[in-house]
Amino acid sequence: MIVSHRHRFVFAAVPKTGTHSVRQALREQMGDEDVEQVGLFVNKRFPWDDLAAIRHGHLSLQQVRPYLGEEAFAAYFKFAFVRNPFDRFVSYCAFMTRDSDVFAQRPRDVMHHFLFVAPPEGHILFQPQSALLVDADGRTLLTDRVGRVEDMQGSYDAICAQIGLATRPLDRVNGSRHGDYRHYYDQSLQDAVAARYALDIDLFGYTFEGLR
Repeated sequence: MIVSHRHRFVFAAVPKTGTHSVRQALREQMGDEDVEQVGLFVNKRFPWDDLAAIRHGHLSLQQVRPYLGEEAFAAYFKFAFVRNPFDRFVSYCAFMTRDSDVFAQRPRDVMHHFLFVAPPEGHILFQPQSALLVDADGRTLLTDRVGRVEDMQGSYDAICAQIGLATRPLDRVNGSRHGDYRHYYDQSLQDAVAARYALDIDLFGYTFEGLR
């Protein structure tokens, strides 16, 4: 997550949505008064001890809200990037098994393991995207805008225009290696991902094939 007091925005870094590419671009325009929490490639912590103790940089808007205060939280432009949950889950599986060739050799076995055998419920990368972006009611988005991985550069350009920043081409950082996500699924896996990430699918308008 990045909180920019200079430019009055909050970037909520949803895992597996190209967040490190966005972070790199945004850092070029951050001032000394701006703060970031991240634990991969760069090690930075928020100045608030409770949040700094979490260590990873994928904090929710609800978590940072009391530290900013209601006035600033309401005034700052809050944005994030989201991704088709079916594509994101494939990326998750490839990322979590990146030190072996198991996903390349038996992708459905890996997907089945994470969905049915040992779902890593507490792992931040496994949680729904919406969990980082909704209000206390669990359904109302706190973001002013969500960009889409499916149009990463176009979304970033539009967000920069809205908050008054110069844009630039985004770099590819920390990407996982896999093919078209649709090739990895059978019906049982598709149904399981649809059930687990139903709120993401509803809030962000995705289907298995793409956008509604």
